[in-house]
Amino acid sequence: MSTPIFALADEYITSYARLHPMFAGMAGIKGDFGVASDLGPDAVAERARLDRDTLARLNALESTGAADDLARLHMAERLESGLALHDAGEWRRALRVPYGFIQTLCSYVDLAPRRTEDEWRTVAARMRAIPEMFATWRRTMNAGVEEGQTVALLQVTEGVKQARRNAESRVFDKHVDAYGDGAQARDLREAADAAYAAFESAASYLERDYAPHAAERDGVGEERYLLHARATLGAELDARDAYAWAWDELHRIEDEMAAEADKILPGAGLGEVIAHLDATQTLGDHDEYLAWLREKHRGALEALDGVHFDIDPRLLDLDVELVHGSSAGSAYYTGPSEDLSRPGRTWWPVAERERFAVWGELTTVFHEGVPGHHLQIGQAKVTGEGLSRFAKVFGSVSGHAEGWALYAERLSDELGWFTEPGTRLGMLKGSALRAARVAIDIGWHLDLPLPEAEAKRHGERWNFDVALEVLRDRGRIAGHRAYPEIVRYAGWPGQAICYKLGERAWLAAREEARAAAGAEFDLKAWHTRALNLGPVGLDNLAAVLRG
Repeated sequence: MSTPIFALADEYITSYARLHPMFAGMAGIKGDFGVASDLGPDAVAERARLDRDTLARLNALESTGAADDLARLHMAERLESGLALHDAGEWRRALRVPYGFIQTLCSYVDLAPRRTEDEWRTVAARMRAIPEMFATWRRTMNAGVEEGQTVALLQVTEGVKQARRNAESRVFDKHVDAYGDGAQARDLREAADAAYAAFESAASYLERDYAPHAAERDGVGEERYLLHARATLGAELDARDAYAWAWDELHRIEDEMAAEADKILPGAGLGEVIAHLDATQTLGDHDEYLAWLREKHRGALEALDGVHFDIDPRLLDLDVELVHGSSAGSAYYTGPSEDLSRPGRTWWPVAERERFAVWGELTTVFHEGVPGHHLQIGQAKVTGEGLSRFAKVFGSVSGHAEGWALYAERLSDELGWFTEPGTRLGMLKGSALRAARVAIDIGWHLDLPLPEAEAKRHGERWNFDVALEVLRDRGRIAGHRAYPEIVRYAGWPGQAICYKLGERAWLAAREEARAAAGAEFDLKAWHTRALNLGPVGLDNLAAVLRG
């Protein structure tokens, strides 16, 4: 479309890419934007000025129709919530583990295309940019020290481990080795070595200079938490209501899990059934695991396309990659580039595992691939002129995206896809984990008391150990994922709640549409319309879907 609002959205993306080349590279935006992002205070302020100026211009423009209305609604909400965090000084706390700046530097290199000599030069340039980006990031972290706005010590100690692990495991050697002995081999090796030195230097800085100033308390408190929740959900949060609901939802799922477990081993307890599945429904090596993942991703695409969804042919290419040496505990997804030349990709950390309990991971295939993230995020990229460039490239809302992906797991159950032994229990186990996350995240950050029955079982007040116990005993999380998950919740307030609260919003919107249409309700048509509308905050989801 060519309207003033759509033109502003396009202009914003180009301007932001110039101010943040790493964002441009991660998003796959074509253009000469440079390589290294300036992450220092002055550059952060300049990007905030762009947001503020764009918001003022957006509010002054007249809408020309429904597409403009949606573009304005979404863009304004994203800019406003981001500026609220900026104005509160959250930009000075520029560290979270495992999914934060340090991991992003690795992804920036990993996502670079590697087919031509020019593309390999970009790989080397991105590795060479890492020392410069660490230097400007350090100025922002020091600004936080000066203002008394620092991250918690847990994030610092884990950041030290993450940065040092990247250096010691030589995380980019896979690319250097893949290139071989061509003309750029020496340049790639030197660039990788410079990146490793920068990771080690960052670890030393955090350990020696920053740690003495780190906050002692992991929880961020109610005021900061609600700001973060507003940004991740795209909605105002009634934290205490969500906290109570999460416990009720966890109890409901636990009852369903017990019934499902009894179908597998009648009379055995849930723990015994899980142990049985872990012992019998496993794969034995990395190659077998990767082949299984690829087969299940491909099978889901084939089962959906033309039946439950009409999938654009450009989205049928979905990469699957194992991640070695990462501190990430769970699988994740990166979307296609803006021009679709780089396909969507799911990433699967192997940690220290030698065997893979795939009965619990089929549901994650549907979450990260299709009908989950790949279908939703990919569809936004191919929707056409009805969706603004801001929505396609920049405007993801975690509550909308993660809510859809968890809804996709439930939809897969409704479609009858969990037929292999234990896989439906795996889906329920994942849902229990997401409910436990809501209770942990809100309770820990707001320092809420545990309900009386739960306090007798786990303890009266939240801390790291109680959160870890609830995640293991009630969320039934796989052992290799538990510790990094808790670290993640502590450093990324409001993100852990997005899955279950987002799913709740999607289910409510679907039931509203079903009730309104009655016997005429067409689920495939509803899904198509929902995905074509692109991302939107949860406060606006039902109204936007209502049209």
